[in-house]
Amino acid sequence: MKALLQRVSEASVEVEGRRVGSIGKGLLILLCAERGDTDKDLSYILRKVLNLRIFEDQTGKMNLSVNNIGGEILVVPQFTLAARVKKGNRPSFDDAEAPQRAEDLFNRFVEALTSEVTKVETGRFGRHMKVSLLNDGPVTIMVDSRL
Repeated sequence: MKALLQRVSEASVEVEGRRVGSIGKGLLILLCAERGDTDKDLSYILRKVLNLRIFEDQTGKMNLSVNNIGGEILVVPQFTLAARVKKGNRPSFDDAEAPQRAEDLFNRFVEALTSEVTKVETGRFGRHMKVSLLNDGPVTIMVDSRL
């Protein structure tokens, strides 16, 4: 499982011109389930998201987690993070999990987050989305449960 974390001042997602999710200060997470991902992968990503210290403390040092700052989270399904581009110029998405299983993992991840974080918003699985964000830092970190 892969999660691209972006520390944001604000972020939102639209589907068909309608805003379906928005947050203030916190994390925008682009989440990708890959073939063979298990509950262990989901738990690893969840633990990292909740505990990674990428927010600044009063001295300006990245020393606080999203929970420490009372931050919000926007989770957007993003199967293209599974792209392989080593051969040729057209990405291969063979490593992406099958849609039904990926959606189940996505929903379970969001459900687990909701019990830990005050505000969790989401994009829509399998839909064309437009994501807007104000990246703070910029801080962008890839978390991969298999590395």
